Amino acid sequence: MDLTQRSRRGLTLPPDAIAVTAEGVNEIRDRLPVLTRIDLHYTLRVPAGSREIVDRALATHQEKCPTAASLRGAVAVRWTAEITEP
Repeated sequence: MDLTQRSRRGLTLPPDAIAVTAEGVNEIRDRLPVLTRIDLHYTLRVPAGSREIVDRALATHQEKCPTAASLRGAVAVRWTAEITEP
């Protein structure tokens, strides 16, 4: 999800207001480590009054994220978010 670009929702966040950590989970299958899940945690600082816009954007994360779409059916993608607004 690229919130640094002005979206059709009208929200722009600077790069320093967005952070994400990602953790891949591997399982051994047939003696091979296989990526089975990616856990993402977003930390976002959003402008006052924009929480609803951000919540709507995050709600469509799975459908709109190119990586999640590419991995669909093979690797589970889960996410959490910590959102602060002044």
